[in-house]
Amino acid sequence: MYMKRKIFFVSLGCDKNLVDSEKMLGILGRSGYEITDDETAADVIVINTCCFINDAKEESIQAILEMGELRKEGTCRALVVTGCLAQRYRQEILDEIPEVDAVIGTSAYDRLAQVIGQLLDDEPEDDGSRICVEDPDLDPERSVPRMITTGGHYAYLKIAEGCNKRCTYCIIPYIRGHYRSFPMEELVEEAKRLAERGVKELILVAQETTLYGIDLYGKKSLHLLVRELAKIPGINWIRLLYCYPEEIYDELITVMKEEEKVCHYLDLPIQHADDGILRRMGRRTNRAELTELIAKLRREIPDIILRTTLITGFPGETQEAHETLMDFVDETAFDRLGVFAYSPEEGTPAAEMPDQVSEEIKQERRDEIMSLQQEIAFDLAEQRIGKKMWVMVEGRVTGEGEDDLYDLPDDDGDDRDIYVCRTYGDAPNVDGYLFLRTDERLMTGDFVEVVVTGANEYDLVGEMADL
Repeated sequence: MYMKRKIFFVSLGCDKNLVDSEKMLGILGRSGYEITDDETAADVIVINTCCFINDAKEESIQAILEMGELRKEGTCRALVVTGCLAQRYRQEILDEIPEVDAVIGTSAYDRLAQVIGQLLDDEPEDDGSRICVEDPDLDPERSVPRMITTGGHYAYLKIAEGCNKRCTYCIIPYIRGHYRSFPMEELVEEAKRLAERGVKELILVAQETTLYGIDLYGKKSLHLLVRELAKIPGINWIRLLYCYPEEIYDELITVMKEEEKVCHYLDLPIQHADDGILRRMGRRTNRAELTELIAKLRREIPDIILRTTLITGFPGETQEAHETLMDFVDETAFDRLGVFAYSPEEGTPAAEMPDQVSEEIKQERRDEIMSLQQEIAFDLAEQRIGKKMWVMVEGRVTGEGEDDLYDLPDDDGDDRDIYVCRTYGDAPNVDGYLFLRTDERLMTGDFVEVVVTGANEYDLVGEMADL
């Protein structure tokens, strides 16, 4: 009896990398391989890596070394490394980790099944397929099937690849190449297929979503894409991530206001608010412009939820520059905010800049901003008590002591089920949750209207709204 060969797959890094992983899993499934969650039972182990910052690089290397032990012991027959680390350090991986049988870069993942077939069949390496690292400005075949790994009720839709910004701290353009929008008709068809499989929330991602279409259609066309996606039956929410503030434009704001399916949520990675640091970062905006844009967004869309990310300890950041950033965070009161300590990446201009900041000071400044943001977030959460909103059910809390586990308000012996939900203001895996008590039976992916009854730090607590 023919036994399917088993693949154990490790996906690391961002949601954009996750889309690539889902495409690779789809390719493997179509090629007759079985995906297993037991690495000791796998014939082949595939690791899709990340190297955006040093922590991500170290996580990827550690995963390769751990899986390499299984390869060394003969538990699996082949170890394949894909993704950003493979694109950037292909020869170093092969030279220093002999357990790795093949590296496949970001632009060649559609050759994964071919490479694995050669490795398992011990075919001669006559075409270089075991080392597939193409030009980062090329794209693999995009019409391949996807294996959704997010639970099926939401999915990421990658609308472009690469980046032209070349911020001085960022390695992505060197790994992923120049900015390439994917044709609108292809994206709409992919979204329709996702909807047919039960996906109810589309989360649009790219290195920068706001420039979508500028290379294909000669103008920014994200608003046009969103209008087409909003026509798809079954899609309830459309969420926009990675919108560079200087590229936000009026038509995009208009479509957010007019299309009911578009979440009033915007991710604006500003990185800093001191003009001098922004210039050193190669960013194309300043504090005054950021303040003006945020005021406009809140004026045009009063219930908008704004998320941003910041970098502390960038080369040349003085205490004064740090305090400028603290003041900006305090006065702006972002709904969601993440902070990273600057990570010098070899090959980037910032890594060679003078006045590098010590790791201790980077972390101290990061902690200061996060402490301030915690106060802001808690206050904003309290202000939402009493409001009604629609939420998407993510799952149900099971087991004893749920109230203690999630530090929920005293339930006075209430034995109703507790469901984990997300509001329109919560992107998966990065924002908070709403915990819903109800005796109704709900399913993952259901949308229900709730009233917020309490707040617990970053999370909310709610009850079913009266219909």
